[in-house]
Amino acid sequence: MATSARDPLDVSTDDLRYLLAVARSGRLVSAATLLGVDHTTVRRRLDRLEAALGVRLLDRGADGWELTAIGRDVAARAAPIEHLVEEVLGAASGGSDTVRGTVRLVAPEAFGTLFAVPALARVQREHPGVTVELVTSTRPLSLRGSGFDLAVTVGSAASSRLASESLAPYSVRLYASRGYLAEHPPIDSLGDLERHPLVFYVDALLTVRELDLAPVLGGMHVRFGSTNAFAQLEATKAGAGIGLLHAFMADREPDLVPVLPDEVDFRVQFSLSVRRDALSVDAVRLVREALLDEVAARRHELVPGA
Repeated sequence: MATSARDPLDVSTDDLRYLLAVARSGRLVSAATLLGVDHTTVRRRLDRLEAALGVRLLDRGADGWELTAIGRDVAARAAPIEHLVEEVLGAASGGSDTVRGTVRLVAPEAFGTLFAVPALARVQREHPGVTVELVTSTRPLSLRGSGFDLAVTVGSAASSRLASESLAPYSVRLYASRGYLAEHPPIDSLGDLERHPLVFYVDALLTVRELDLAPVLGGMHVRFGSTNAFAQLEATKAGAGIGLLHAFMADREPDLVPVLPDEVDFRVQFSLSVRRDALSVDAVRLVREALLDEVAARRHELVPGA
């Protein structure tokens, strides 16, 4: 479509809400479910928005429709409108001092489950006008600036669309079940590890550079690999080998014992990123503060002995 001067009155803010739903859910059908309409209505609204803007916002992808680069940019810039509408609804209902809005957080599954959930539940409990959404992923998160408000990532998350900060370091250590250790000779040095299978991520699918730790344990080979941190934990408990696990997960398990904790203690960093256009949104600010408070209060779990 060729772009030309457009009349702002031709652009419906309600149609922008449909675009935001697609950006948030990733698919037309999912967006339709989110909005309580059928997918043909979503497609019709987006067609009208494309005509009003004079640009293509969606492309047919391998897994359905997906936003174009311009579509993602429009969605990112339209996001504050969604929060503004929430504030207008609050004012109209007489609760102008009540924080309202929907906040989506994306995070790795282990941190998301054990740290983000209690933080988000506290926000929702203390601020009933705030709806929280947690999306967990074992794969690197797409940080293009749409589809989420905050993101917790392993390592840094450099992007001009995001304001990023260090959230907390965490320890990754070796653990084995008591039963496994009882069936094998004592492990007194790094050299003794060579005789044992390693439970860790699937090497070929490990795309987070900061977690490429197995080669440092020279001689150990992954014999039970999983992309899921909780599956790694369960495999270690079941005696599949020695697990290279998040300390904040493994130390909660009474049947797991640290292996060579003085020799093997990797430090990995969690980062917290916020879309720049969401920095001033009260609901987003509340979630950010809750996450910071949660890791500050439980730092001893993230880095035992610190």
